Amino acid sequence: MIEIDASKLLRVSVATYNRVVFPHPQNGTSILALECKATVLNGSVRVRAQPFGGAVRILDPAPLQEVIGKIQFDSNRSKQDRDFRILIPPSKWEPVKKYCLRHLQNPASLEMESAPDRELVEEFEETINARLKPDQYTVQPIGFVIENNPVPTENTYAYGQLTVRLYRIFEVRITDAALCKIMINASERHSDQDLRMLALKDLQNGGKGHAHSVLCLPLHMVRDSFLTFARERRYRKIAIKNHELDESMLAILDDIEVPQYQRA
Repeated sequence: MIEIDASKLLRVSVATYNRVVFPHPQNGTSILALECKATVLNGSVRVRAQPFGGAVRILDPAPLQEVIGKIQFDSNRSKQDRDFRILIPPSKWEPVKKYCLRHLQNPASLEMESAPDRELVEEFEETINARLKPDQYTVQPIGFVIENNPVPTENTYAYGQLTVRLYRIFEVRITDAALCKIMINASERHSDQDLRMLALKDLQNGGKGHAHSVLCLPLHMVRDSFLTFARERRYRKIAIKNHELDESMLAILDDIEVPQYQRA
């Protein structure tokens, strides 16, 4: 476990992660859909797949300020979007964690976002250029994942900052057959190399050096790939069909144990 200097601030990231699944249109196999993201960082391009999801938004900051005092966001981007990516004294992690657990399990919370729908809609537009509609999917909460041991973040806006995390996990089932076909086609159309070139082009055109697509893999293949490792060695990035899958994948695989996660 990393020792925390009590005089230094700790980054807290609170997010939703979604296990997006659907039956393959041809054979009915359970397919896991992932966000595939290319990012230009320090002159190189990294492509990785991770669960759909993103930072929870702070809707009413006043009650949180009663817990931690003035809110210090980890970046101007987080401040602008009111994302729950904040810096706190390490001693405040336990009360912040209790605060988040209390409000995230309350669908009617007015203090922080507790549903995955906004992020899902935004990310489907980014990855497959399709507007996700309420009648195309169902949502089922399946628990929480907590990372108490701080690790340096790879987020480009706060790179290297020691971070603890709390995830609200949902299973999202795509029920629209046409949308399932669109996702399969998009996954087959864009290779990782295509995304690298698109990210570089985005940077050259004045963008942030990002490109997005969707990656669809059989759910059993992803589970089996992580299970080939012993419990204490599962928390790692893995490659499937030449695609890099982030270790955050394990958060949505609630039947796979890893020491780094506390599930609630």
